[in-house]
Amino acid sequence: MTTYGVALIGCGNIAGAYARDLKNYPEIELLGVTDMDAARARVFGEEHETQVYPDVDSLLADPRVQIAVNLTSHFAHKDISERALRAGKHVFSEKPMATTSEGAHELVALAKERGLRLACSPFTLMGEAQQTAWKLIHDGKLGTVRVAFADVNWGRIESWHPAPGPFYEVGALFDVGVYPLTILTALFGPVKRVVSYGKVLHADRVTKEGVPFHINTPDLAVTMLETASGTVVRLTTDFYVSNQTTRQTGIEFHGDLGSLFLESFHNFTCKVQYAEFGQPLADVPLLRQPSHDHVPWGRGVHELVMALIENRPHRFSGEQAAHVTDILTAAARSMADNQPVELTSAFAPPPPLAWAE
Repeated sequence: MTTYGVALIGCGNIAGAYARDLKNYPEIELLGVTDMDAARARVFGEEHETQVYPDVDSLLADPRVQIAVNLTSHFAHKDISERALRAGKHVFSEKPMATTSEGAHELVALAKERGLRLACSPFTLMGEAQQTAWKLIHDGKLGTVRVAFADVNWGRIESWHPAPGPFYEVGALFDVGVYPLTILTALFGPVKRVVSYGKVLHADRVTKEGVPFHINTPDLAVTMLETASGTVVRLTTDFYVSNQTTRQTGIEFHGDLGSLFLESFHNFTCKVQYAEFGQPLADVPLLRQPSHDHVPWGRGVHELVMALIENRPHRFSGEQAAHVTDILTAAARSMADNQPVELTSAFAPPPPLAWAE
């Protein structure tokens, strides 16, 4: 069996979930981890029984490492991915791939120049619920889908995360808007026009440790998107309303023949409901029974590995991630200028998984 050596750069809040799930795939060998906090890396290495590299350079110098998984903070993604590509490693990056369009497209060009793979989270479209929704849309159950409503009410980061600062610095749209945007662009293709409104709702906050902090990036954004295929999307993202206390969650798809409700863009085992036009929503059975709970975090890296083994294009490509970054930066520009922004970038949408075709 062909296996690929994988190493994690960054061992923050989600790294443990990655490490635990990556060990479930026989095609993946988790070789080690590094982090700018040496003590945190040491504890992580002991907990997950894996090597700890003293720094990024030593990890990238290890010839056994074929894929670098970039789990650093938002603003470090571009620099770390670039270093990994220049070191001859394939890259799987957490989202967003970069915080600027220029940075995202530079990574795509570098990967192409070096003959390397560049993939990016979110990979949540691979979920059983999400693939079920995709098939219903693809099979024409809704007819022409003319509008979609996506809601990401992600709550107050400081209520659960030990280091909320970077999330508020990048903003809700860049941090969690990428989830529905990746699903929607995969289903309906590139976006050609963006209009967005943003506002700081709750400027002065307090960490779990009682330390006050102030935010300047909008913690609420309402964004309208028009795809090249004609579907119009309304996307709401915020770091204020909890998804436990609102009915506005997930993604709704509305077409000429019917409507579909995907309860979560993130939870692989969430509810999927369908209704013919004018009828009440009813539960739809998932295409296959999940063998996991909620989110198997290694599934995106495994998709990249299997694409390498099978010599095929990988899903969640750098090109799609760069287009999503274009949408995010266009929305930020629209907020600042109070004007719509046109987009020209494009990508090849991924196919559904084989069991969902």
